[in-house]
Amino acid sequence: MSDVLGQLLSTLDAKQAQIGIWDRYYAGEQPLAFLSPEAKRALGTRFGRIASNIPRLSVTSLAERLRVNGFTGDGAEAVWAAWVRCDLDQLSAVAHREALALGRSHAMVWADRRGKARVTIESARQVAVQVNPGSRETLAAVKRWETLTPAGVPDQTFVILYEPDRITKYVGKSSSATAFTVTEVIDNPLGVVPVVSLRNSDRLLDPGLTGLADGITTLADGVSEMADLAPLVDALNKMLGDLLVGSEYYARPRRWATGLELEERPMVDAAGEPVVDDDGEPVLETVNPIGDDDRLMVNENTEGKFGSLPAADLGSYEAAVRVLISQIMAVSALPAHYVGVMANQPASADALRASEAALTAKAEAKAAMFGPAWEQVGRLVLAIENLRAPDDYSVRVRWADPATRSVAQEADAAVKLFTAGILDRDEIRARLGVESSSATAVSNNERATA
Repeated sequence: MSDVLGQLLSTLDAKQAQIGIWDRYYAGEQPLAFLSPEAKRALGTRFGRIASNIPRLSVTSLAERLRVNGFTGDGAEAVWAAWVRCDLDQLSAVAHREALALGRSHAMVWADRRGKARVTIESARQVAVQVNPGSRETLAAVKRWETLTPAGVPDQTFVILYEPDRITKYVGKSSSATAFTVTEVIDNPLGVVPVVSLRNSDRLLDPGLTGLADGITTLADGVSEMADLAPLVDALNKMLGDLLVGSEYYARPRRWATGLELEERPMVDAAGEPVVDDDGEPVLETVNPIGDDDRLMVNENTEGKFGSLPAADLGSYEAAVRVLISQIMAVSALPAHYVGVMANQPASADALRASEAALTAKAEAKAAMFGPAWEQVGRLVLAIENLRAPDDYSVRVRWADPATRSVAQEADAAVKLFTAGILDRDEIRARLGVESSSATAVSNNERATA
């Protein structure tokens, strides 16, 4: 069994726990933090899950601004035709969300049965890669997935090892590297690993970069957009939980009375049957003679009194929530109207754009980060369809404007740029996210052939 395969599978296994944590944060299903053991015992099962799902908001608000409009350079029209044919005009958004949420995602490029390039988006749950720390060239990649029996039990495990000179397929009954058998070996004429990683990190080296044997290193995993938000969101959820508990137990005034005699009633179990002790005698419990739902309270004691305790002021919780929301806005670059802050709402389109300036700048930085990966995908597409080396091509990705702008504003700007002769017709169509006439014809032909 290949040492590289064993290393990659070990890396894949080691990352599953962290990926599971980020998956729970993205779904808003993370456990409630900052809750003392005493409070947990007091609440018991009466307190359900409370989560303000800002982590998903931080991911989707960036992903929705990362839109690939096209490509320029050698064979740009052929790349865009393959892009549309592979549904990447929709699936590229999935790749961006996966990379932003889990730290990285992957795109695999290979030929279909007709010799056309086929690009698929892969999850970090199933794919791991290795790179050379000197040249940063991808040396190998692996994809692993399982099939299940009708009862939901894992049946078979399939593994594909991608290397610059060959692609090896394995199958086995477990995920252990020693339990696999080779089912097929395919030559790789590209000379490079056809797996491209979209890594979400603005640093050259991050904590995900770990050394392995023989000078090979695991590609730095990247960082989830939710990493900085996690402790703040945990604190926010704690405050929201305290607010609900305070509302349940303290916001409603508690009544008190003097001069009343407590009642003793037989204790019953969950089935409604009387509870008895070892001697067969019924167990009695002391209860308040006036229930919480009683609207009329009667006290036969002439010296008895009734009263109520002051209700708890929940304003302190609101102040704490506002502090945490402000910190979340600072860390995530989310504007106030994204996180539900009702004060100081933008009064105009220009004010709206200004309030989203930090988020727009962050989206532009992410586009610059993911751009080289999509350009490598474009080179692999051209290499497959023209039977040449990927390095023979120069492809540049073109992104849509991430700023919020109305249709009228965008159209007006496009007309002015065209009238002034700054951009030609095809460039204007690309700026607006509309295919050029030649690209549209190529895409229609590709769809008709498919």
